[in-house]
Amino acid sequence: MTILEALQWARLQLVASPSLRADSDELLCHVLDCQPLALITSPEKTLTTQQQQQFASLIEQRQQGIPVAYLTGIRGFWSLDLEVNQHTLIPRPDTELLVSLALEKIQPGMCVADLGTGSGAIALAIKAEREDIWMLATDYSAEALTMAKHNAEKNQLEVHLVRAQWLDAFQAESFDVIVSNPPYIRMDDPHLTSGDLRFEPLTALASGEDGLQDIRQLVRQSAKVLKPQGWLMVEHGYDQSSDVQAIFQQNGFTGIQAFQDYGQQDRVVIGQRG
Repeated sequence: MTILEALQWARLQLVASPSLRADSDELLCHVLDCQPLALITSPEKTLTTQQQQQFASLIEQRQQGIPVAYLTGIRGFWSLDLEVNQHTLIPRPDTELLVSLALEKIQPGMCVADLGTGSGAIALAIKAEREDIWMLATDYSAEALTMAKHNAEKNQLEVHLVRAQWLDAFQAESFDVIVSNPPYIRMDDPHLTSGDLRFEPLTALASGEDGLQDIRQLVRQSAKVLKPQGWLMVEHGYDQSSDVQAIFQQNGFTGIQAFQDYGQQDRVVIGQRG
């Protein structure tokens, strides 16, 4: 089987997937350990028997709905290649907005925290751009912290990792900037039982009946743990912006602003401690 034949076969198997072309290309590149360009420049290259078997197994698992990132163990985010597994959320391009907004506010020597870090994506992306800050990343999942530690070491980035439930473990006025992509999906949301979300950790996705349970807690705690004039930045669901802004306001934040992601969906609210 050549590269061209393998891709044609894979796309027939994944015909029900809206991302069949991207999925088949990424999985074959993973098997061949090559860049996507190689699929175009060397379509006649023949796969070994072992490569064919591995590719067929991955395509079968993708047919079952398992996310490509979990099959390859890798997901690109910002300027980094991060390893992921079933204990971490798969980093998504929309979350890069949170990184961009944080970098606009961060100054040398600041103390910055990423809450619910998962694979470490946000914290590591920020640290990669600003080596002159003290960067903390927390998560309640020990398995997620193990993955974040591995990614930090792999990318040679110094991030302090702590197991904590939001800000329970920290003293007042500890941080200049706090960022978080917390769980924000309603427990009864049908999306949790479809697509890639079926395979991602529920505790990192869902948050109570209205999806705002964790955001309420971390905003309330941040109002105490941030330094005066410190910034809080929170990712949220596409239909939650006004509710999240109200939560910020109720907890005494000022300069509250809402931002849209690359798909023009409401995605992040930021505010400054008074």
